Amino acid sequence: MHIRLLSLLVDDQARALQFYTETLGFVKKSDVPLGEHRWLTVVDPTEPDGVELVLEPLGFAPARTYQQALYAAGIPLTAFHVEDVQREYERLRALGVRFSMEPTEMGAVTLAVFDDTCGNNIQLVQG
Repeated sequence: MHIRLLSLLVDDQARALQFYTETLGFVKKSDVPLGEHRWLTVVDPTEPDGVELVLEPLGFAPARTYQQALYAAGIPLTAFHVEDVQREYERLRALGVRFSMEPTEMGAVTLAVFDDTCGNNIQLVQG
């Protein structure tokens, strides 16, 4: 068994694609029209055949409620591993990304949390 796809709820697919590619540095892998939405995925540019992040539209009311509740509570919807949280924090801050938690050591890991502009808190993890 392997993880090939991971869905991330987004409130605007076009804005999500822009943020996840232009700001975070992922690359678009799939973009297939599906009525009012798209099958839209991005991948790590160093692993084009690796796990695809599905930028999943909020077309289901309970999903929107779930996303909003997590965001309001400050809970990250998912986490991305980075080699150096401090360096990534500084790079993203310079691009205007808003952080709700600056790099913080918690035992053997260092964490930071940012707003992805699409309704989610995303955690960066080093360690």
